[in-house]
Amino acid sequence: MMNSLRTHWLSNIRGDLLAGIVVALALIPEAIAFSIIAGVDPKVGLYASFCIAVVIAFVGGRPGMISAATGAMALLMVTLVKEHGLEYLLAATLLTGVLQIIAGYLKLGALMRFVSRSVVTGFVNALAILIFMAQLPELTGVTWHVYAMTAAGLGIIYLFPLIPVIGRMLPSPLICIVALTVFAMFVNMDIRTVGDMGQLPDTLPIFLWPDVPLTLETLMIILPYSLALAVVGLLESMMTATIVDDLTDTTSDRNRECRGQGIANIGSGLLGGMAGCAMIGQSIINIKSGGRTRLSCLTAGVFLLVMVLVLDNWLVQIPMAALVAVMIMVAIGTFSWDSLRNLKKHPLSTNIVMVVTVIVVVATHNLAFGVFAGVLLAALFFANKIGHFMLVTSDYEDKASKRTYRVTGQVFFSSAEKFMAAFDFKEAVDNIVIDLSRAHFWDITAVAALDKAVLKFRREGSDVEVIGLNEASATIVDRFGVHDKPGAVDDLMGH
Repeated sequence: MMNSLRTHWLSNIRGDLLAGIVVALALIPEAIAFSIIAGVDPKVGLYASFCIAVVIAFVGGRPGMISAATGAMALLMVTLVKEHGLEYLLAATLLTGVLQIIAGYLKLGALMRFVSRSVVTGFVNALAILIFMAQLPELTGVTWHVYAMTAAGLGIIYLFPLIPVIGRMLPSPLICIVALTVFAMFVNMDIRTVGDMGQLPDTLPIFLWPDVPLTLETLMIILPYSLALAVVGLLESMMTATIVDDLTDTTSDRNRECRGQGIANIGSGLLGGMAGCAMIGQSIINIKSGGRTRLSCLTAGVFLLVMVLVLDNWLVQIPMAALVAVMIMVAIGTFSWDSLRNLKKHPLSTNIVMVVTVIVVVATHNLAFGVFAGVLLAALFFANKIGHFMLVTSDYEDKASKRTYRVTGQVFFSSAEKFMAAFDFKEAVDNIVIDLSRAHFWDITAVAALDKAVLKFRREGSDVEVIGLNEASATIVDRFGVHDKPGAVDDLMGH
């Protein structure tokens, strides 16, 4: 237990505390902005971010990953809030948590192995673009002071680490926020600040059971939204976990993360917060600022609440330009620049999957749609590629009037048509041997193709022998095949 405590909580105390403070500062404007997107009071997003970050620190499966209220989730809540109000959103948040816990126990986190590297790269690039685009409203129609402050912030972020000793001790995003805030207050600069985003809460969150009727009608209203929130939340969390795994050269427990996200969302709903999930932007800020363990996420959540309740007079003075600079740094760091350099090296199918993922995500602002499109395309390209790895050869023995067909490769829905086209059903041959010792049958489409081939040869008067099936192929052929079951022959051949 002590080893686990030291590994997951106390192995990087200074780095985690400082990184948590930086993340907390970055969470505030985003939580307020996401609340506005969802059409609810800013405190709903702030309470959610506090609760989710604190709870996930203890129950999540990925140390160092930050979870809170997110834009991807907020976009799914708009219609529910507009048509039914906040109470139904809180109920949907609770149901979202329950569905995510069920997903964790069903081990659905393991489905991430079906997401190819090109889809993950497209997801990352699209998210970097969305993060950058989200900063554009803060850089549109503003005075030159905002551009100067943003440029200064980027200068601090990228140049401060070059300073000997101290540059490595303190995270440059924190220095950027503090320095620009002090400067703006000192010169009394008239630029947009965190206080302009909305009113901050002045009380602790309280236990709040959703005031909705416990009826089937209520369930039917919130279930579609909860399903969408659960899927998008888990998908974004799993993708973020994969990216953090790569950044830290560690592994995560995805099924525990599914359960943890569910528990965190239930806690958020009971404290008056909206549903949330892992945040790739804040997670990268955390990693790049030195955060590695669960302590960084806990610090982010606790410090967020402390700042909102105790340091609110200072907090509202933070220039949005400072936070924009931090988020631009995140966008630049998130984008996979190697993916552009590798466009000429990688196969065309890989590039298409990556680009389509980016386009769909950016066009819909929905990460789930982009990932689903990418996974579907990757599966189609893979099936098409494997379908070509099948060859049918034959030789003829004149004395025995026997032709032997030798099948090599994978026979499944993509290659079944090619399998059928390799046979000459009009050839006058007494004996046909189909040698499958170097083939593997994967699905019922392949079995149906074998059935049709055998029965067509028999219809032409040939004796057919199927040999060489491996154990797995023999099992599926015995179970679903009908060429050796006389009662089913007429049905297969359409009488």
